[in-house]
Amino acid sequence: MTTSGTRRAFAVLSARRAAAELGERSVLCLPLGSVEQHGPHLPLDTDTVIAECFAHRLAAHVAGRHDLWVGPAVPYGLSPEHARTPGTITLDLHLYATLIITLVTEYIRSTRVQSVLLINGHGGNRGVLEAVVHQLRHAHGVTSRVLHPAALAASRVPTESELPEVHAGVLETALMLAVAPDRVRLDLLPSETLSDPGRRRAIGHLVLDRGVTWPWTSDDPALSTDGVIGGDPRKATPEAGQKLLTAALDAGTHVLDRIDTATPHEPSQIFRRPYAPHT
Repeated sequence: MTTSGTRRAFAVLSARRAAAELGERSVLCLPLGSVEQHGPHLPLDTDTVIAECFAHRLAAHVAGRHDLWVGPAVPYGLSPEHARTPGTITLDLHLYATLIITLVTEYIRSTRVQSVLLINGHGGNRGVLEAVVHQLRHAHGVTSRVLHPAALAASRVPTESELPEVHAGVLETALMLAVAPDRVRLDLLPSETLSDPGRRRAIGHLVLDRGVTWPWTSDDPALSTDGVIGGDPRKATPEAGQKLLTAALDAGTHVLDRIDTATPHEPSQIFRRPYAPHT
């Protein structure tokens, strides 16, 4: 199991307990990940592991002030930038957006929850999720937010990386060493260095430039070696990962404090059909 416990896990509840436990001020957390290459040393489900672990730890971290419940993780995402590498499974854009909208609306319909927090572990999901939360609010009156744990951590804790951290580098490796160390295989990394300083310009130009969007791929030698886009993963430590995780949890708490759990619009009666236990 990838989580620290199941006490706040939605799916382990019975139908009657779900009706009793989740109220209008509860927040449903939905971890979102991917199945894609993460270099030779990290598993395909790295993003899902990080998102799911973070969601459960956040629920425990804020237990005294917020009522969070964690739904089953969505293990597939949008990964066209890794599609040319073995093991990557990517969904169609329309299918993915429809899947997330459907899942969120079903949670709202089947419970009294009025607020959903999407915990996103994969950068490739970010763009469509920005549009999805707007559509959920305008079409259904759903209060929804997206948290990006790795980005929250990176903006608050510096890493021992000589390159910008994009994928499978020091940042993600450190987080995995903190939450699932048995899944990290640093011994499978090649003996040569993975972080050519000359890649800084290419990473900034093709991946991080906010002025233009390029259809970059992780098998581009100008960006990566063995799928790693960032610093040498061998510089990652569990201690650094724990600092990153703590920073992300604290930032996530502040986000939850700002969420207005009042429904901004009154959804339709069909959409908000209350749960009625079978007798």
